[in-house]
Amino acid sequence: MVHKDKKLAFKIYLYLGALFITSLVVSNLIFQKFFYWYPLGEDVTIFGAPIFELSVGILPYPITFLITDLISEIYGQKKANQVVTAGIFASLFSMAIIFMAEFMPAMETSPVQDATFTKVFALSPVAVLASMIAYLCAQYIDITIYHFWKRLTNGKYLWLRNNLSTFTSQFIDTFTVVLLLCVFGVLPWSLFYGLVISGFLFKVFIAALDTPLLYFFVFLFRKRFKLKPGEEISLDVG
Repeated sequence: MVHKDKKLAFKIYLYLGALFITSLVVSNLIFQKFFYWYPLGEDVTIFGAPIFELSVGILPYPITFLITDLISEIYGQKKANQVVTAGIFASLFSMAIIFMAEFMPAMETSPVQDATFTKVFALSPVAVLASMIAYLCAQYIDITIYHFWKRLTNGKYLWLRNNLSTFTSQFIDTFTVVLLLCVFGVLPWSLFYGLVISGFLFKVFIAALDTPLLYFFVFLFRKRFKLKPGEEISLDVG
């Protein structure tokens, strides 16, 4: 690959990483608001819990799996894992800033007073920990499964590795985070089955929708950088 193309590939990688980190951090900031993602969500229940009840934090989260799959396909497993690790650092750093802001008393003329700020941004350490553990497990498993199927199929059947890796990792993510939140008393056990099933169904639905997007972006990359099916761009020096 010529130097000019390598610079462009690296720049795109940085932008993809920025989108990934932004989606991840935002999902942790807004997760305390819940909504029904289906018009009949309040009436459809399983084990007494509504199965279409979701946190708005789930909205940007599927984007992270699309990006890691795209980076895995084009840049390889090592670069995908690096973005995941950077996302962990960014999330913990953003949480630290919020905790610091909690100790700064609001002035009387502040548009946002202490009570409002605390209600919106005072994240439970347990909730953050649960989210980070689930995220770590899901993302690294997603990347590992993706490359397992990529090697097994010799770079063919993009839809297969995309969906198998995402479905598996999304279930692990949803199950782990809801389980930990219930174990530590952040959420009542009565919501466990509803939130797990609802979260997983929503993520599977989104994963199915993002498969055409993955094909489209992979096509653009292969055409621009003249890549063969399964071929990856190396950003390593030397």
